[in-house]
Amino acid sequence: MSELNNYLNKIYKYSGYIAAFFLILVAVFILIGISSRIFGFYIRGLAEYSGYCMAASSFFALAFTFVEGGHIRITLFLEKISGNKKKYLENWCLIIASFFSGYLAFYFIKMLIISYKFQERSEGADEILIWIPQTSVAIGSSVFFICIFHKLILTTLNKSNG
Repeated sequence: MSELNNYLNKIYKYSGYIAAFFLILVAVFILIGISSRIFGFYIRGLAEYSGYCMAASSFFALAFTFVEGGHIRITLFLEKISGNKKKYLENWCLIIASFFSGYLAFYFIKMLIISYKFQERSEGADEILIWIPQTSVAIGSSVFFICIFHKLILTTLNKSNG
C-alpha cells in the first residue's frame, strides 16, 4: 500500500508540474499576441490556444492543490467539532467530494469520446479538433477524482487503525 501511495503522490506532483507548464504557455501566447500587434502581424488562434492552456492548467492543478491543502476546505467548521463526529464528518465530506469529482471526470471523458468520434472542431479562428484540448481536461479531472478517492481511502484506513 505504501508503494501505491508513493506512486500516486508522484502523479499528483507531476500533475502540478504539467499545470505550471501550461500556465507558462498561457503567458507565452499572451506575450506573442501582444508582440504581434506591436509589429503589425496576426497569428490565428492565439486567444483560443491560451484559453485551452488555461483550462489544462486549471484541471491539472486540481489534484496537486488538493494534496498541498490549497483548496478551500471545511477546516474552520471541522476545528469546532471533536471526537468521532469529526471523523465521520470528514469521511462524509470526502465521500461527497469523491462522488462529484467522479461524476465530473466521467462526463469529461464522455464528452472527449463524443468529440473524437464526431471529429468536432472549435468555432474559433484556429478550427482545431476540439478533442485535443479536451484531453487535458479529462485527464486532469480524472487525476483529481483519483486524488480525492485516495484521500478517502487513506482517511478511512487511518481511522480504522487508529
